[in-house]
Amino acid sequence: MNEWIEISLRLGLAAIAGIVLGANRWLHHKSAGVKTHALVSIGAAVAMLIVVPFDPVSSHIPSILTNASSRVLQGLITGIGFLGAGVIIHNARGNRIQGLTTAASIWITMLIGAAIGAGQITLGTIAVVATGLVLVVGNAIERLVDRQFGRQSESAKEEDLP
Repeated sequence: MNEWIEISLRLGLAAIAGIVLGANRWLHHKSAGVKTHALVSIGAAVAMLIVVPFDPVSSHIPSILTNASSRVLQGLITGIGFLGAGVIIHNARGNRIQGLTTAASIWITMLIGAAIGAGQITLGTIAVVATGLVLVVGNAIERLVDRQFGRQSESAKEEDLP
């Protein structure tokens, strides 16, 4: 029964990580939101749980990934690129690229899910906080940099177009 609890905890935490990070993207009206991020995180956790052995009684987590888990992680990193590429759009009118932040958030969500799936709960939790912080305060930091260094904002550029 302890195995059921441990797996439920890992998958639940991975889902929460995806939900938290996906909620930010959804609130900003992005195409990949809560469901996409949660599914990616849970999927990564499942993939890691398949290959990373764990002992639910002790808190011992293998410090070195096995060859199999290393290959799973490599496949996740490569494969998630296709999903991320699907949300990146080139807007010819505004001469801008859109969707990069959403693609990056999908990528980090996959890694957070993999970390949680591998039993690295602290790493996954800290990564959720750090990623969430970047997503929440990133725009304010960009506006501050724009004001300090005189960079013209994207909305001002679009207003100047014919």
